Amino acid sequence: MAATLCSKVLLRQGWQPVTQSVRHGSKAVTRHRKPMHFLRQKLMAVTEYIPPKPEAPKRRTDLRVRQTQEDSGLVVLRKKQVKAIFQDCKMIAVVQNNSSTAEDMILLKHRLHRHGITVKFFPNQVMKAYLAESQYSNLQPLFIGPTVLFVSKEPKVKEMLQSLRSAPQMVLLGACIENTLLSQQGVVNYSKLPSLPTVQGQVVSRLALQTSQTAAMLQRHPAHLSALLQQYVKQKEEEETPVDSNSKAEMTSV
Repeated sequence: MAATLCSKVLLRQGWQPVTQSVRHGSKAVTRHRKPMHFLRQKLMAVTEYIPPKPEAPKRRTDLRVRQTQEDSGLVVLRKKQVKAIFQDCKMIAVVQNNSSTAEDMILLKHRLHRHGITVKFFPNQVMKAYLAESQYSNLQPLFIGPTVLFVSKEPKVKEMLQSLRSAPQMVLLGACIENTLLSQQGVVNYSKLPSLPTVQGQVVSRLALQTSQTAAMLQRHPAHLSALLQQYVKQKEEEETPVDSNSKAEMTSV
């Protein structure tokens, strides 16, 4: 009873306790973003859109290329020489030079010169620049590293291969023979073909044999027909002669 009365009196007078429990700190926040999973981070990084870089206008690039081509007069002269070679020569072989000495090159030139084959040196830049604008553009991949051209006005493939056997450091890559691009194996197969005069002689002989056979076939039927007609006439004459002899015998008996 005393405790209840005391508490009522204290509340009426407005008395407050000396210590009060006050809650400090922020409230619980549930709106923080959760960290992204590392697999999703990788996926987002891979699928991130990367806008394309703006291309330079074509007119400016064309002008730069034209300026470089026009400025180098030596390149223009070399390209004219290469064009003349492709127009005048029927055999143009591309050979790779694998560190051959000057003496070996001189000996090889001498061997090739006997057969009318000359050795030409042109920079790969000049060759690629000319081939890119010509019909022989498929020869561009062959001009990598130190390369040499074997040129002749007539296709002398056998002589060239025989000369290359004595120079193992020179490797044949390909050739353009009579406006036909050939690989290394194609050049070897071309060398095994017979020469043009022999082929022409074989063709002429075969044509003459066929014409003689056709003439014989055409003459056979009329000759056979004439022989049959002659045999028929003889048979008729033999059949008529016994009748005439019998008639004469009857006349004599009468």
